[in-house]
Amino acid sequence: MKGRIAALALVLAGVVGGAAMYYLQVYAYYDRLPPRDTLRMQTRSGAQDLPITGFAGIDSDSSPIRFRACFNLPDLPEGAIAHDDPQPLNAPGWFDCFDAGQLADDLGAGQARAYLVDENFRFGFDRVMARYLDGRSFLWHQMNACGEAHFDGRTMPQGCPPAPES
Repeated sequence: MKGRIAALALVLAGVVGGAAMYYLQVYAYYDRLPPRDTLRMQTRSGAQDLPITGFAGIDSDSSPIRFRACFNLPDLPEGAIAHDDPQPLNAPGWFDCFDAGQLADDLGAGQARAYLVDENFRFGFDRVMARYLDGRSFLWHQMNACGEAHFDGRTMPQGCPPAPES
């Protein structure tokens, strides 16, 4: 009988721990961002503030790659910088305007194009946008080559800004 109680206690602890871990990863650390009506974007001629509509976004202080946003950008600025390696990251299922798998497929098929919005907004991370011809746009943060090299302990590529001190 004592063995059954011990086994039940272990199973219950595992279930409670698993449920807590799931909640913490999917819900607890995300904050909904307030509405915005502009997007600051780097272009070849400098940064520009662009009018946007329908903004919905989430972010987290726990990681620079938890940021996601969806909005409409009617006009792409002249001199927008194409991003050659977009890798949309999954968003929590409850943030239903952002579908990383569909974005990746559409980027690969040429139905959407990727642009650099802000390079090294935080050392090693870029803000990247996917935009469809109808203006639907999606933002996420992804690690760039400087960040990958720095965090892996490799020599950083040419042109990287100085790494912050730990």
